[in-house]
Amino acid sequence: MEMHRAIFQPQQQEFVTVPDQRELPFHIERLGVVMDGDSSDPNESWGVLNPASARSRDGELYLFPRVVADKNLSRVGVARVLFDGGGDPCGVERLGYALEPTESYERNPRTGGCEDPRITFVRALDTYVMTYTAYGPLGPRIAMAISTDLMKWQRLGLVKFAMSQGTEFDFYHNKDAVVFPELLPDPQGRLSLVMIHRPDYNMSAPGHPSYPVLPDGITETRPSMWISYSPVERRGKLRGLNFFHNHNLLATPDAEWQALKVGAGTPPVLTRHGWLLVFHGVSGQILEGVDLQPNVHYSAGAMILDRDDPRKILYRSSRPILAPTTTGETQGLVNNVVFPTAVDERNGECIDVYYGMADSRIGVGRLRVPEVLALQAQDEMVA
Repeated sequence: MEMHRAIFQPQQQEFVTVPDQRELPFHIERLGVVMDGDSSDPNESWGVLNPASARSRDGELYLFPRVVADKNLSRVGVARVLFDGGGDPCGVERLGYALEPTESYERNPRTGGCEDPRITFVRALDTYVMTYTAYGPLGPRIAMAISTDLMKWQRLGLVKFAMSQGTEFDFYHNKDAVVFPELLPDPQGRLSLVMIHRPDYNMSAPGHPSYPVLPDGITETRPSMWISYSPVERRGKLRGLNFFHNHNLLATPDAEWQALKVGAGTPPVLTRHGWLLVFHGVSGQILEGVDLQPNVHYSAGAMILDRDDPRKILYRSSRPILAPTTTGETQGLVNNVVFPTAVDERNGECIDVYYGMADSRIGVGRLRVPEVLALQAQDEMVA
């Protein structure tokens, strides 16, 4: 990993009028910007955004931002988070890069990318697991890397999916993958690494319009959240970790602010209510073949999944808990975007949420888990 050090401590951000969301069970209190693109560094000319985060074994907090150069070339950076006297994150110290697009599945004829990482420490494996989007020759696909110290990363390659419901999931564009910090039983009862991901059913070929290819029994054509399992009990700890079975539709768009698609945001955190997932919804208009979409609107919501069977949704916010309202969120490379991708558990059930702002910078907010939450019946499956 290339190492260099630069300190970023942000200036005050201008806020526009923010709707009062305190009546919602979940809301995120903004703490400010923690990282912005360095205009003097050509590797950051298109900004820094959508980070992963993880605590090292000695307790230091690190961000792993998507660092974007001209022509949408993305790397995964490394930065140590700085805290003020009150214990709030206030800036970063840049330390270099964790991954650069050097593999064939991370490059395409126009550009390349290791994009939008998420990191989870999987306790049973004693290993940090990174999922990221590899922007390769067949479009975006999920890739995986592992580490024992957060500084050196071993690629496992593209995630592979067993054929299911009459569909080769490997053919789909796929993004927004997060894994659980605990091994959980798959539908056959085997302890497994569990991953949420967001396949896109639209197929396309050069010179031809895209068309949807849906798994058997699925009627919703919009990109949605799925959950899949990688059994570990009958193989070596890391052998085949990136091969997933038992694909289950988890959540589809169900509100106007998710009119285009819905996907995972942050890795799941275990709370008193179950697994908390901060997810994102997209509304507006998507233009085919365009990297920087000018007409989209990204917001974030909260979801609670069952502790033992995360295929069951116990709670899902009907309104956003975070929406683009500040100037840093409404103005940037892609306007009107808040995109949560990282969490840091603080005291008790207080969680710092790190998120991309307008595809240009990184903000942080604080989420407190409510003591009481109206949950759906545990035996009800929601999709």
